[in-house]
Amino acid sequence: MQTLYTAYATATGGRNGHVKSDNGVLDFQVRFPKGLGGANDDYPNPEMLFACGYAACFDSALNVIIKQVGAKTGTTTVKSEVSIGKNDQGGFGLAVVLNVNIPGVAHEEADDLVAKAHQICPYSNATRGNIEVTLHTTTND
Repeated sequence: MQTLYTAYATATGGRNGHVKSDNGVLDFQVRFPKGLGGANDDYPNPEMLFACGYAACFDSALNVIIKQVGAKTGTTTVKSEVSIGKNDQGGFGLAVVLNVNIPGVAHEEADDLVAKAHQICPYSNATRGNIEVTLHTTTND
């Protein structure tokens, strides 16, 4: 792989700790969510951060494909759901659902655009074969 960009971040204290990007743009506390035994859902957590990153990355990949094929769409939206649970090996795993909205095109065309974006998105390529990723496509505003 030819590296185009590298992000740097430091975590201390794990899920009940602190994360900071090396440039200081991100600098905050993380906590266990209530569903994993935390006191509340008032802090970011790793799954939330992953969900934001995957949604943004997938939407960018989708818009690259839309531009490449010359499709005429409205503003696209990607809503991600990242779940954590116990796996069969005694550890933990993730599952992702991407809800992708592409207004202004037929549903079949939207499905094709989403499938093509799934092939070029770095997050999709990193997770493929490792975690379950489900794609849902809609075409309404």
